[in-house]
Amino acid sequence: MSKQFAGQVALITGGASGIGRATALAFAAEGALVVVADRNEQAIEDTVTALEAAGTEALGMVCNVSRDHDVAAMVARTVEHFGRLDIAFNNAGINPPLATLGEVSEEDFDAVIAVNLKGVWLCMRHELRVMAAQGSGSIVNTSSIAGLAGLRGCGAYSAAKHGVVGLTRTAALEYGKLGVRVNAVCPGGILTPMLEEAGAQRAGLLDAMAKMEPIGRLGQPTEIASAVLWLCSPGASFMTGHALAVDGGWMAQ
Repeated sequence: MSKQFAGQVALITGGASGIGRATALAFAAEGALVVVADRNEQAIEDTVTALEAAGTEALGMVCNVSRDHDVAAMVARTVEHFGRLDIAFNNAGINPPLATLGEVSEEDFDAVIAVNLKGVWLCMRHELRVMAAQGSGSIVNTSSIAGLAGLRGCGAYSAAKHGVVGLTRTAALEYGKLGVRVNAVCPGGILTPMLEEAGAQRAGLLDAMAKMEPIGRLGQPTEIASAVLWLCSPGASFMTGHALAVDGGWMAQ
């Protein structure tokens, strides 16, 4: 069976759980060599073991994407180990405590912006240099439906995810003629450990989100993984600078 990413190197941040892990496994199934970066060392080891069991060569590393030194080392080690970087899925992110804008602490706001927005910029900053030198590459950044519309109780998160869309569009304009495509995926309610954690803070949240989805349920991490793989595939070769909502119809309301 043909594997569309055979021999290509895919780097995934936040790759040890939820959407990131599902995407890492999906790339491996399509023949990619996979780099998993995350802050949870045990989860990295578990994911690398799963990738190797699936028959791919995998590399895991601890990385805090809000720190330039960590990100620079992550990209450098990827290139040193595999010789190139073809695909990057900048997916690492955190959720803040649910709070209205007037109640969000400065500490929480800064933490969300540092990881969810600055972290994407730092990753692209180093990835784009490698891909531009190669003359090829595809980047997908994780935004959110909160990057396309406001979301009550998540002001800092929404601000960061709107910023990710802006970074994505700007990078697409700046690097398109250098052979690099840059897109964003905007998930709706996806049943990940991070969403389950938010649900634990607020009783009934997950059920309420599922009822609000026109499709009538929450999404699965594998459904976002499928979209990411398509955005990186030859089938999306004329797509760049796009923010793709994968949201069960949420944004159609």
